[in-house]
Amino acid sequence: MQIFKTLPTFDFMGKRKLALVFSMSLIIFSLYSLFDKGLNFGLDFTGGVLIEVNYPESVNLEGIRATLNETGYPEASVLHYGTSRDVQIRIAAPEKIDGKDDKSDAISDVILKALKEDNSNVEMRRQEFVGPQVGDELRDDGGLAMIYALAAILIYVMLRFQWRFAFGSIFALIHDVIITLGVFSVFQFNFDLTVLAAVLAIIGYSLNDTIVVFDRIRENFRKLRKNTPLEVINISLNQTLSRTMMTSITTFFVVAAMFALGGEMIHAFSIALLIGIVVGTYSSIYVASSAILSLKVSHADLIQVEKEGADQESVE
Repeated sequence: MQIFKTLPTFDFMGKRKLALVFSMSLIIFSLYSLFDKGLNFGLDFTGGVLIEVNYPESVNLEGIRATLNETGYPEASVLHYGTSRDVQIRIAAPEKIDGKDDKSDAISDVILKALKEDNSNVEMRRQEFVGPQVGDELRDDGGLAMIYALAAILIYVMLRFQWRFAFGSIFALIHDVIITLGVFSVFQFNFDLTVLAAVLAIIGYSLNDTIVVFDRIRENFRKLRKNTPLEVINISLNQTLSRTMMTSITTFFVVAAMFALGGEMIHAFSIALLIGIVVGTYSSIYVASSAILSLKVSHADLIQVEKEGADQESVE
């Protein structure tokens, strides 16, 4: 399905300097927030206790939060999961309870006792404890996972296309990741393992979009030998614009529905994906393509060299 009945003629590369200023402003602001505020790491990275309880009827979360506040856990995260009768409680465990070393069982008992005072039919369904050391390991492993992914992408694109394309794609992916993390830092959204998974998904989504654009650019560099590199890239971006917009819009609507209807459990995950879709679409057009143009890509870099004697071999 085509959004445009005729090929559009947008001058994307003519606006690349303005886009560069915009991108650099977002990156600088994101980095400043990350160094100043940092990320609001969730229980997966900081350590603590996760408790899941079940009520016989729908329950108001504000009442549970008030009970936990009176019990001494004002910072506890309380949300529904599955149904309005199931509640998940996340607590960054304090060092001690009643002068004793803090254990997950002790915290769970204190919380369950407090909840039973309000509703005697509440049942404990699940409890888990994540130690601070495990949280640190998860955080470090998550960071290494992103670095390994970017390194593998650099090698893949370099082998498939050319080194200028490889660095262009990496610039775009780093741009997407920094801005996504920056938004989470500015608004202090909860950053847990599901959000880390979303960031890795953003890398894959943005790369897929970039590869489609790069394929068309490479093809046009070989066909349109009389056009300048800037003209070739503009033509390629306009040719792939319909596909890019259809993919981004449909994906955005799906994730938006997941955010609206999926419940609080996946809000942070959905927000990360929504940001990634918008930023990834923008970066595949302006960041990745502008980067290869700035790196002086030319027709000579992409024209296939015919082997000597190829014609004779084909005749034989």
